[in-house]
Amino acid sequence: MRSSYREEDVILLLKDITGLVQPQSTWERERLIQSGVHYCEMLPIEYVPTQEYMTAYQEALREYSAQSAAAVGVLADKIMQRRGGRTALVSLARAGIPIGILLKHYIQWKYGENLPHYAISIIRGRGIDENAMAYLLKRHEPDELLFVDGWIGKGAILKELRKEVSRYPGVSADIAVLADPANVTDLCGTHEDILIPSSCLNCTVSGLISRTFLRKDIIGENDFHGAVYYSELADSDLSYEFLESIEKHFKRENPCGGKRMEGLGVDEVRAIAGKFGIDDINLIKPGIGETTRVLLRRVPWKVLLDEKLEGNPALKHIVRLAREKQVDMEYYPLNHYKCCGIIRKIADA
Repeated sequence: MRSSYREEDVILLLKDITGLVQPQSTWERERLIQSGVHYCEMLPIEYVPTQEYMTAYQEALREYSAQSAAAVGVLADKIMQRRGGRTALVSLARAGIPIGILLKHYIQWKYGENLPHYAISIIRGRGIDENAMAYLLKRHEPDELLFVDGWIGKGAILKELRKEVSRYPGVSADIAVLADPANVTDLCGTHEDILIPSSCLNCTVSGLISRTFLRKDIIGENDFHGAVYYSELADSDLSYEFLESIEKHFKRENPCGGKRMEGLGVDEVRAIAGKFGIDDINLIKPGIGETTRVLLRRVPWKVLLDEKLEGNPALKHIVRLAREKQVDMEYYPLNHYKCCGIIRKIADA
């Protein structure tokens, strides 16, 4: 699989399907998803954001790189204390890849260990890439594998991972993430809903690759799950600018990962569903990363912003994007999360 990442930073266990899948508009994809077509069978149109949004992204990068770097350091220390230098980092494509590279670089910088780093696909409702797992288990002992992602919103992917990994004796279902506002894992850099700048963009901060794809007419039974490489967006690629912006803030000692909230984030999501009469909690995407994804890739109905954070710069790119897309914003009493995106039910549109 091609990408704009260097091979020594990550080996992508993905099939290159560039040119084989016609991307679809946001509205068309949303209509199909809500009619029962799985999201992994389609790809969105990737685009370069407006200059105003890019300005908000650059501000977020300047403002929050140090916070992200501290979370990388805390998480890397936990990994080395618990797993040591025999660890093979396995990032969940796509959001986990830049985080896995940051962890690899930090561990090499602080501990002098050059950990192998791979990226594989796992898809909610469709499972983990079995061919990629077979590849990994030919090269590593089961207890060496450690899965990596960017953040945990409600915990759906962690639930999927636990179900899938139970079929592989000796492989841990632990998942290492920078931020866990859902309060479901201790293997995190922080339990705070922090702004991870890579969540603000799509492929242009993720090696120019798409989110992963799985459909029988394109992906054969012996293939890895697929992804597209967007070479036409090379002039807008910020993947290494993002990594370098975080890495210049690396420190050998980092503050602890923030206070752990009481209760689970998914319970807060269920309360939001009750408040707004939403019968499917999959339409509710909590946290900065998930809200950004809703605004970039789905058809949003409403964005909830924590009423305690009016004017907070961590939400500036959310506010900018919501205004550009003319999405209703409401200040709301949130506890685990700084914001929450709610997807529009297409039948109501």
